[in-house]
Amino acid sequence: MKYRFLSILFLLSLGTMYAQDKTYKFTLNEAVEFAIDSSYATANARRDIAIAIKKRWETATRGLPQINADVSYTNNLKQPVQLIPGEFFGGDPGTFIPVTFGTKQQMSAVATLDQLLFDGSYIVALQASKTYLEFSENQAEKTALETRKAVIEAYGNVLLAEETVEIFEKNKKVLEDNVFETKKIYENGLTELESVEQLQITLSQVENRLNNAERMVGITKELLKLALGIELKNELILEDDLESLAQENISLTILNNEWNIQDNIDYQLAENLTEQRELELKLEKSRALPTLSAFINYGTAAYGEDFDFFESDQEWFQSSVFGVNLNIPIFSSLQRSSRTQQAKIELEKAKIQFTQTRDQIQLELKRAQSNYEFAIESYQTAQNNLELAQRIANRNEIEFGEGLATSFELRQAQTQLYTAQQEYLQTMLDIINAKAELESILNTPKINIDNQ
Repeated sequence: MKYRFLSILFLLSLGTMYAQDKTYKFTLNEAVEFAIDSSYATANARRDIAIAIKKRWETATRGLPQINADVSYTNNLKQPVQLIPGEFFGGDPGTFIPVTFGTKQQMSAVATLDQLLFDGSYIVALQASKTYLEFSENQAEKTALETRKAVIEAYGNVLLAEETVEIFEKNKKVLEDNVFETKKIYENGLTELESVEQLQITLSQVENRLNNAERMVGITKELLKLALGIELKNELILEDDLESLAQENISLTILNNEWNIQDNIDYQLAENLTEQRELELKLEKSRALPTLSAFINYGTAAYGEDFDFFESDQEWFQSSVFGVNLNIPIFSSLQRSSRTQQAKIELEKAKIQFTQTRDQIQLELKRAQSNYEFAIESYQTAQNNLELAQRIANRNEIEFGEGLATSFELRQAQTQLYTAQQEYLQTMLDIINAKAELESILNTPKINIDNQ
């Protein structure tokens, strides 16, 4: 009994150990690689490629030999009766003699080989299946690019929330010291109550922002987990910091790199759509062509009054047929013409959409380049403003302690500092996101999803 109890405890401890939540640690690059491999969106994108490969093979098999077998058994419970004129058997004219033909039971087996010799729609379908596979691969690449951008944005938002918490905690500590010292000064009659109240207002605002920032850390982490494709219950630790990532993403050389619009994934998808519409038009035209196929079959059949088909003395009768089928469309009441005209219109629409996509990509590139340059400029400005705001706040804090500045002036300086801190953090995040957007348009770095 004792050993049994210990065994149960051991098994329970193993279950608890394996049920523990996982802990993930990622740099930004590791997070992107993990998401492209494991996120929900990219996993389904790989499955779409697998489906396209299977569909291509399904289409190809239409032109390969098809073999079918048919086995049938018939038991005539009541055999049909035919009436034969009586004079055939020496009877009187106008009379009939009932006759039963055939046996009560029969069994047959037939194997048929069909081979498509020519079908214009089959040739077009093969081309379409190749285009569909290319479309699926391009769509998967677009999904990977969107996943990469989403992970970068989510990763940056977590860092922004975490560093916002750190800044507000430091500001709160400084304000608590200021309130404490100012209360002592007020209790000694060296300042007015308004000075204490002004600082308490600022402290309350910072505490509220700190609480909100702490909540945002949890929310942004869950959004990042969702983008990564990991369960929300698992622990996630980020190993990069916002400032280092911002510095790494400042690179004006990306603005001068040579770029071919054909590298853009939206351009490639628009090309795929146009090609699909062209093939659909060819398909409708091919329906007016004849189709040619051949077949050959081989069968055997046996007959009897009883079910003794598997007896050794049962006689089986062989048969075989070879044939060719030629189907020539002649008149469809203008149905084919109507479908062909519809396909032409769809092709025209695809060409217009392709032109629109090309122009839109060029505009998006210019806008992304401008946003990236502006983000870098804003970051540099915010960095300088933060240094100025910090000096102003420090000076006002010293002057307030010496009685040379009012509490209102100190509060203004502190509020200005807090705004500068938030702007500085936001501009770092803007650099990271703006570069990610630009890289998505340029399709840099090139991302390929392996079909697994």
